[in-house]
Amino acid sequence: MVDIALFIPSLNGGGAERVMLILANTLVEKGYAVDLVLVKAKGAFLKDVSKNVRIVDLNSSRTLFSIIPLVNYLKKEKPKVVMSAMHYVNIILLIAKKISRVKFKLVISEHSTLSYSLSNSSFTNQVLKKLMHNMYPYADAIIAVSKGVADDLVKVLKLKDKKVNVIYNPVVTKELLVKRNESINHPWIKNNIPFILGVGRLTKAKNFHLLINAFAKIEKDINAHLVILGTGELESELKELVYHLGLEEKIHLLGFVENPYSWMKKAELFVLSSSWEGFGNVLVEAMACGTSVISTNCPSGPEEILENGKLGVLVPVNNTEEMAFAIKNEINSRKSRPNLSLSKYDPSFISSQYVELFFKKDI
Repeated sequence: MVDIALFIPSLNGGGAERVMLILANTLVEKGYAVDLVLVKAKGAFLKDVSKNVRIVDLNSSRTLFSIIPLVNYLKKEKPKVVMSAMHYVNIILLIAKKISRVKFKLVISEHSTLSYSLSNSSFTNQVLKKLMHNMYPYADAIIAVSKGVADDLVKVLKLKDKKVNVIYNPVVTKELLVKRNESINHPWIKNNIPFILGVGRLTKAKNFHLLINAFAKIEKDINAHLVILGTGELESELKELVYHLGLEEKIHLLGFVENPYSWMKKAELFVLSSSWEGFGNVLVEAMACGTSVISTNCPSGPEEILENGKLGVLVPVNNTEEMAFAIKNEINSRKSRPNLSLSKYDPSFISSQYVELFFKKDI
């Protein structure tokens, strides 16, 4: 019998997908029978799934079309607990449970700050908000990945506080601790050229325009290049900005990198320039690699992770002058800060919090 089923669209490489992958692998290590139920079994993380985790491929072209295959899975396997991630996926799971009439504990998780990620007043977003407002209360429990996400959920969807639980992401894996020490086959590394690093999807939320423009203001005052790792819809726009600034020799967009952790460890400084986050996994990852960090004080996550600026520098959102000053000051001053408590984000510790919630009798 299946103890825990985790439902997501794919393993394409996003933050929520990675969290679910780490949870699946960790929970199966603890002795639970775990299914990873995918709308479509594809993605860069497929190869990282433990051989003891069963992959269930619903083989649907879109999440919306996976309702009936998901209903059939629930009727056949009758899992004790099912958890999903991402709002549109959460809605599909809630609908599938109602159709299937199968009894199981249904837990949904939110990885984004809704008031920002759904701020666009498009028809789709308005429908999503309405569905979430009406359907989320039927979940047995809701998990938010930061206190900021939790507060925002309660406010935007008018939920009861007691239904929303905060559990941080399981970021500091054994894989990270090994991979951070791997060598990098790149000319800058071989030539010991110092660099500032940004990592993430090239999207509006990550606001790499801010990082590039801030670096441009101080590039003559510091001995460092800027490296950005990631892909996304704004890639050509960001490359055009770099060209317009005449900084092709100092700003480098390198696309997707299999092992970002070794880059984090080698970086002089890690910068998160987001307009909004749900948590900010990369901040924890960079600090776990021993690198100093700067982050925008965006909703939600960075302020919690950096303990109000104790563990790293916080700057206002979308403020080029403040970001430029912070980067220059941090590079030139080499200020030492307290170390991150890695155990706080350990997968075994985090998964225990999930298990406690999954099998709690009063939900």
